[in-house]
Amino acid sequence: MSDERTSMAALSDPAEQLALTLTQGGLQRMTARVLAALLFTEQETMTAGQIAEALSISSGSVSTAVKTLTTVGLIERVPAPGSRREHFRLPEGAWATLMSGQNMTVKTMREAAEQGIATTGEDSIAGRRLAEMRDFYDYLWRELPALIEAWRSQKSRR
Repeated sequence: MSDERTSMAALSDPAEQLALTLTQGGLQRMTARVLAALLFTEQETMTAGQIAEALSISSGSVSTAVKTLTTVGLIERVPAPGSRREHFRLPEGAWATLMSGQNMTVKTMREAAEQGIATTGEDSIAGRRLAEMRDFYDYLWRELPALIEAWRSQKSRR
């Protein structure tokens, strides 16, 4: 932890803790640190160079993390008049966008369970476990869109 603390010295303790939590949750370490930097910055946007400097990491590490975070919709490139460098920020509604995009993961997991059932048979021990997996992902597939819409609606009323 002291290595993490030293390399993230420019970030606050809560940002450091968030990055560690995201890493424990499965996010790549550098991706988690870049996300934490963008979440906790007081600037509207950050350049890749600013992120690299704040975290004391290479530009290659920032580039890889930015690509990952952009792909899932957690960060976006934004124009910065007068600057030749790319600027990044968390877009409004990033978390709902992430969950919307992850609906494809839910669908893929459901399909994988269905393929497993077709192979093992639903009445087998494995088939019953796979049926539970399929049913769980069916439920998520049906319920997530409504939850996301309810969140957006609640947010717009604030």
